[in-house]
Amino acid sequence: METSLPLDTANGLPAAAATSPARDPRRAAYEANKLRKRLCRQVGEAVADYSMIADGDRVMVCLSGGKDSYGLLDVLWMLKHRAPVRFEVIAVNLDQKQPGFPADVLPRYLESRGIPFRIVEQDTYSVVKRVIPEGGTMCSLCSRLRRGVLYRVASEIGATKIALGHHREDLLATFFLNLFFGAKLKTMPPKLVSDDGRHVVIRPLAYARERDLARYAELRAFPIIPCTLCGSQEHLQRRQIGEMLRGWERKEPGRIESIFNALGKAVPSHLMDRRLFDFASLEATGTPVEDGDIGFDVDPAIEAAVEAAAEAQPNVIRLSPAPRR
Repeated sequence: METSLPLDTANGLPAAAATSPARDPRRAAYEANKLRKRLCRQVGEAVADYSMIADGDRVMVCLSGGKDSYGLLDVLWMLKHRAPVRFEVIAVNLDQKQPGFPADVLPRYLESRGIPFRIVEQDTYSVVKRVIPEGGTMCSLCSRLRRGVLYRVASEIGATKIALGHHREDLLATFFLNLFFGAKLKTMPPKLVSDDGRHVVIRPLAYARERDLARYAELRAFPIIPCTLCGSQEHLQRRQIGEMLRGWERKEPGRIESIFNALGKAVPSHLMDRRLFDFASLEATGTPVEDGDIGFDVDPAIEAAVEAAAEAQPNVIRLSPAPRR
């Protein structure tokens, strides 16, 4: 288990920060506050953009013990006391009975913060290990079993929303997994209704960057609990996609941001899904259509971006002017 410093209940920062010779406590407090503000802003924007939380909601935050779910719970707990709408927060952890799981860590942390919680014990670990052969990918079965338990608990506690800790890179990785291996343009949506139609699932961290959550977890000294199931599998396709995304970000800063923004700007008439756009009845009307044939010409915005990149990097090939028609 990854160890952590206790929290100073007065300000929520690592209690031992002031005594650590390696870190200026004022600097640590400044960094934590800056990150806190950014994450609160991003979560607030996502919640507002997708109408995730309404007045009177009871939000069940699924707490795994990882950095992302800790960050989600921390931000929602702060927003609960500041938001213009009234909502409740309750943390729920599923103890899957993994060998060596430190069952006392989460209750102790949640009690110290005064956050309502419920710990659910169900041995899904043994089921996954029994069903999945050695070396096989465990995530799919583990996720289905965990989801079923959490949906049941949500009904038992009267939760109106189920909040998951997936961040921006999770959404992007899912998009590319579906693109490369599922032949679909699909990702994790910020908000959805469960398969049984009984629960609304939200992802308030949809706009948050993983590196910010990692740094925030470090500054807040969350008591991280590593996963010995999927967390131990080094060759998962999702992990490889993550490495691809990080490589792009290093070599082409801004590319990830551009791809992420594109997920919210789909143009059905310029794709190929006949369920989303009625190509069969498409006819010339004699009336100009905005962006009607932009897919045929070079997009001026793309052309300008490539030209700007070419100025900064002479080796980038310039686009030739679009032919006049």
